[in-house]
Amino acid sequence: MKALVTGGAGFIGSHLCDYLIAHGHQVTVLDDLSTGSEENLRQLADAPDLQLVKGSILDTALVDDLVGSSDTVFHLAAAVGVHTIVDKPLESLRTNLHGTENVVDAAARHGARIMVASTSEVYGKNDADGLTEDADRVLGSPLKSRWSYAAAKGLDELVAYVYGRETGVPTVITRFFNIVGPRQTGRYGMVVPRFVGQALADEPITVYGDGSQRRCFGSVFDVVPAVVKLMDTPAAYNRAVNLGGLEEVSIRGLAERVIELTGSKSTIEYIPYEKAYGEGYEDMRRRMPDTSLARELIDYEPTRRLDDIINSIVESKRA
Repeated sequence: MKALVTGGAGFIGSHLCDYLIAHGHQVTVLDDLSTGSEENLRQLADAPDLQLVKGSILDTALVDDLVGSSDTVFHLAAAVGVHTIVDKPLESLRTNLHGTENVVDAAARHGARIMVASTSEVYGKNDADGLTEDADRVLGSPLKSRWSYAAAKGLDELVAYVYGRETGVPTVITRFFNIVGPRQTGRYGMVVPRFVGQALADEPITVYGDGSQRRCFGSVFDVVPAVVKLMDTPAAYNRAVNLGGLEEVSIRGLAERVIELTGSKSTIEYIPYEKAYGEGYEDMRRRMPDTSLARELIDYEPTRRLDDIINSIVESKRA
């Protein structure tokens, strides 16, 4: 495989590069390093089959050139993190909308298989017990920047789906549910590495809201092989597929678990949403995936429990 990984210097992207290189594929990474880092690819510095191109998915000519020399595209580049979306809504919209259109259009033009990374955010405030791929989207006001990411990623999915249906190019949409692991940073609002960093420093663990909101965290080491396997599964083409973990926990419970596993002296401090993100911020009370479609298509079965996920980040940060 000659693979192009947009956003390959990011958290999930760098782990995907590790996996592809380990399985003998040639990989080109396109990343503007705005939220990614060359440090995430340090372990592949001597890999002859890895090339890092510093550039933007908004550069139409560059994207066309790189896609034209690839047979498979893994499109992960995006403006990510709650803080990024809230603080830079217009820039985030441009990146997520126009960037994805550039990549998908080039893939269709050159006949390259493409995976478009989406997110559980597209479900918005739908707190159903086990969200299936055809579950309703329940979004807040479009005037609240909190939902601009969900709206943009929903349009990304639609663009990918229509291109795939009309051109016949194999297209897979992956919806990630709170994927966690080493190299993920808490700088942009990712909760688990932020909690772990605070715990290791014996600082107060800052929980936004009352901590009763519930999430389901998945390991990057379970998700990355599934992404690659989906690209080799014709039954997955032109479909959206949920990928995530199976163990639900409240954010308060997550903080308590992190304190226990790190042996930290940290206490839990509750911060109002308005203070953390500004006025008008909305959160969802629950986000739980139904991954039965992934199980049906590729026998997807997450093997890492929440404690394993937390410990992997603890070990990484201590190292």
